[in-house]
Amino acid sequence: MTSHSGDDEPPSGLVLRELSRAILPTRHGEFTIVAFQDEQGRKLDDVALLRGNVARRSEPIAVRMHSECLTGDVLGSIRCDCGDQLHEALQRLGNLERGVLLYLRQEGRGIGIANKIAAYALQDAGLDTVDANLHLGFDDDLRRYDVAVAMLRCLEIRLVELHTNNPSKLEALRREGIAVARRVPLLAVVRDENRFYLATKRTRSGHWLDVDD
Repeated sequence: MTSHSGDDEPPSGLVLRELSRAILPTRHGEFTIVAFQDEQGRKLDDVALLRGNVARRSEPIAVRMHSECLTGDVLGSIRCDCGDQLHEALQRLGNLERGVLLYLRQEGRGIGIANKIAAYALQDAGLDTVDANLHLGFDDDLRRYDVAVAMLRCLEIRLVELHTNNPSKLEALRREGIAVARRVPLLAVVRDENRFYLATKRTRSGHWLDVDD
């Protein structure tokens, strides 16, 4: 599932406020990391990394909406493309004057780390990522993007250059009134360990990928 099920649904009512921000020097350059809270004062675990001044700009702001992947982002797994995409996005943004990475706490396409490892075991037995999630009783993708939209609104970003291969992310932003000026592919290295995973993304989830290239 994506953030919404139909084009007729109204924009998300979620409103976020900036809680705090701090300088974050990284190997890809210096960013500002921003934390958020909702209108009830509840703190989010999702964060934004900003490069430069992104508020109320007339030109498109480069944006990467990155879903958390402990195994790929932190542990260096190469059975997926998540870690490669994260570091490629940070490197791109580090070379730009302005840009944003939204780090969204959506482990395992929304099923959580424990269920994701159970899905891994099913994949080791021959199922693809979609069928593994379905076998565990989940939809193939439980992610929502209302938090990402609310973060962009809080940061006063209305026009983006979206770095993604996922049509659901692009559709979610446009449906919620965030203008997408253009899409930029974010391709990872195709390896023996992730070729089947990437092919499943393309054939079953509709991602814009050329696994054979």
